[in-house]
Amino acid sequence: MNAERANLAELCEASGTTFVLALFVDLNGKPCAKLVPVEAIEQLIDEGVGFAGYAVGAIGQEPKDPDIMAMPDATSFTPIPFVKPGLAIVHCDPWVSGKPWPFAPRVILQEVVARAAAAGFSPYAGAEVEYFLLKRDAGGALVPADSDDVAAQPCYDARGVTRMYDHLASISTAMNALGWGNYANDHEDGNGQFEQNFQYAEALTTADRVITLRYLLNVMAHERGMIATFMPKPFSNRTGSGLHLHLSLRDASTGEPVFPAGADGTDADVDGFGLSTTARSFVAGVLAHATALQAVIAPTVNSYKRTGAIASSASGATWAPKLPTYGGNDRTHYVRVPDDQRIELRGGDGSANPYLAVAAAVGAGLDGIAGGAVLGDVGSGPDTPFPATLLSAVEAFEADPVIRGVLDAAGPGVSDYFAHLKKNEFFAYHAAVSEWEIERYLTAF
Repeated sequence: MNAERANLAELCEASGTTFVLALFVDLNGKPCAKLVPVEAIEQLIDEGVGFAGYAVGAIGQEPKDPDIMAMPDATSFTPIPFVKPGLAIVHCDPWVSGKPWPFAPRVILQEVVARAAAAGFSPYAGAEVEYFLLKRDAGGALVPADSDDVAAQPCYDARGVTRMYDHLASISTAMNALGWGNYANDHEDGNGQFEQNFQYAEALTTADRVITLRYLLNVMAHERGMIATFMPKPFSNRTGSGLHLHLSLRDASTGEPVFPAGADGTDADVDGFGLSTTARSFVAGVLAHATALQAVIAPTVNSYKRTGAIASSASGATWAPKLPTYGGNDRTHYVRVPDDQRIELRGGDGSANPYLAVAAAVGAGLDGIAGGAVLGDVGSGPDTPFPATLLSAVEAFEADPVIRGVLDAAGPGVSDYFAHLKKNEFFAYHAAVSEWEIERYLTAF
């Protein structure tokens, strides 16, 4: 029995677990799992549990390839009896032929964390998970699950939060039972849109928690007859859903933060944001790679209807960045600096795979540090157009060896596969005839 995973059996026994969801995600973020009875837990520990990789989805396999074996990480063990009595999740690392599979997002993030450690840093992340709670009306159209949620500016409305109290409280209680430290639950800017926050943690832990939270939101909303969606822009006239990432670095040896001015032995704070030279170079790296980064943190066709919104939302603002700029406590920027401890990357959305998003953002920042990148004036950014479509983002990704190198961190070929996957997604969308086209062109000529 692998010593690092051996205590999984003990964790199951102590928590009264009877079944374990051995879970991992593909490159698109699809959660894949097998339900393992506790009687087979030692087999899961020793051998993993097998999956036909091509059937999983976007994970770099063909039908002829050998099985993916999902190897459990006991440190991620998460009892979820509030979903089903005796149920738990354990996040897994996909292996093939006795080695970690390089196309697995969790494996990729672990490699980037190892790179950061080699450079003397430990990356930390917080995540803001925005989502809509919807239902279908009698005609089949998607509408807010709360039929009274019709205000033009519903953000932070106490009445909207109270009407959804049972759902929000059950998710909050679940997060706190798991030790995540839920500290706020609010109605966001769109009708039917919510956000529930939890404390930041090491990068891998936070990515695991985002996947777990999405799962919990989906299944617990479904039990109440609702649809929880992380689609970036489900309504053209309402604010879209972001996955804002709060990123920071600590000294790998001491555990001390390195973003505050002076923490890295420098006296940076040149613009009043309180950032060290290391932090400023990290931000400069993120901005330098922003156009390519968007292909990873905003990876769907629908993503660019959020960042590229032409019309404002019903509330008066889209809250999505349109240019790769940075600033202080100002939510119009791509990178916001709320304090001297962290930066907030606001370009990502609800469709982002959290493992890849964190890995790519950290990789871009580390490149800035390694190259001694110099941050420009407040409000400035690289002199490159922000991608208007998924296709233009993927083309920028293909031209950026640093962001490609993040996806290839655990082995070659992943970045090519990802670019091909996303181009095909764009062309499939482009080939579909939309209702907009019918209305625009049917009798126009």
